[in-house]
Amino acid sequence: MLLKSKFALMLYLASLIFIFTNAASAHCDSMEGPVVKASQKALETGNINYVFVWIRAEDEKEVKAIFDKVNKVRGLSAEAKELADMYFFETVVRIHRMGEGVGYTGLKPAGYNPEEGIEAADIAIEKNSMSEILTHIEEAQHSKVKEYFTDLQSKKNFDVDDVASGRKYVESYVHFIHYVELLYSGDMEKSEEHMHNH
Repeated sequence: MLLKSKFALMLYLASLIFIFTNAASAHCDSMEGPVVKASQKALETGNINYVFVWIRAEDEKEVKAIFDKVNKVRGLSAEAKELADMYFFETVVRIHRMGEGVGYTGLKPAGYNPEEGIEAADIAIEKNSMSEILTHIEEAQHSKVKEYFTDLQSKKNFDVDDVASGRKYVESYVHFIHYVELLYSGDMEKSEEHMHNH
């Protein structure tokens, strides 16, 4: 009975989250983004560290508590699993966004297209090649992009149970993604400010 009450509460909370979703542009809040993929991996393997690398240390306790509850609910039925998983994805993305100091506006659906620069940066990471990015930006910007990309690639092969190293990779990933996004948008003032802050 208690389990059913918890499930009902989760359904209610999930419905509230969907109601307040809007179409603000972002990347890590997409169903096909890296945070949801990490959350899926955590649920598949039972290893919460896949998610921990995407959130702050001070948020671990909250996420772990939700992870444990979701895992209890997932076995009730196929429908319960689908709803519980979505609730977990929403929660992890929200906490990740809060950690970045960015407001949470809901999950973008599968097939959502991010900004051109974000997509180009993701493709570069996937293909281990910056060629497409370099042909799109001015030559004066090449050295910084190469520097950030090299730094990112040097950190990507971390052990999932080494959360500290994983967080360093995520920090470099987020920095690279947003820097390329700003370059593609043509906002040089913000890209220079971003570079200075990093």
